[in-house]
Amino acid sequence: MLKDITLGQYYPVDSPLHRLDPRTKLFGTMVYIICLFLCNSWPGYLLATLVLIGIIRLSNVPFGYMVRGLRGILFLLLLSVSFNLFLTDGTVLFSLGILKVTQEGLKTAAFMALRLVYLVLGSTVMTLTTTPNALTDGMEKGLGFLKRVRVPVHEMSMMMSIALRFIPILMEETDKIMKAQMARGADFESGNLIQKAKAMVPLLVPLFVSAFRRATDLAMAMEARCYHGGDGRTKMKPLKYTAADRIAYLLLLLFFLLTLLLRWLF
Repeated sequence: MLKDITLGQYYPVDSPLHRLDPRTKLFGTMVYIICLFLCNSWPGYLLATLVLIGIIRLSNVPFGYMVRGLRGILFLLLLSVSFNLFLTDGTVLFSLGILKVTQEGLKTAAFMALRLVYLVLGSTVMTLTTTPNALTDGMEKGLGFLKRVRVPVHEMSMMMSIALRFIPILMEETDKIMKAQMARGADFESGNLIQKAKAMVPLLVPLFVSAFRRATDLAMAMEARCYHGGDGRTKMKPLKYTAADRIAYLLLLLFFLLTLLLRWLF
């Protein structure tokens, strides 16, 4: 299960998407998410599907590796689909006891499932093609105008970068603790969902201890290197837009306008 979490990991290959400026990818992910919430018809979701397929092809990341991250949201996906499928009023198609499946509920559940899956895949593409350092620089540079109103942009970007870096580290730590406890007779596989959840409780104490210890070590290392925030700091590799970034922005604008047009037409 831990190996199925791909969000926050970086996949090191050479691709047009990897070479884009991190600000372009952050802005593109935001535009894609906004467009997903604007979609209200099958043509709109068809357009979002084609765009997502094109982005995945450009990333050169294996599709099977990317889809593995969907297993972690399977329970949330089934829960949201079930609520929308059985609790939406409208034209009844058929009933299962006290549960009624309506035409509107079926459409809403399908749209909700697509939206959730595309949200995860779209966000995963960004993290798989961008290093945490590049994400930090892109976020800090893109939101630099907020510094005028005393928003700590650098500190927020640094926290996001550290959080993304800790995801694979904590996953590896959890895997080691699970294997150590399984060697001592712990059982994490058998039983129902509640029993499996109870079996995971003994993992929390050593995992939190390890996380706090790593956080303390990181804080001491940053202080030892005289880190005092982002004021006056320079970049070894300054971010610069290229022709590919300008083309990407034009394509994002076209995608946004087409989404608005499809929403208005349908």
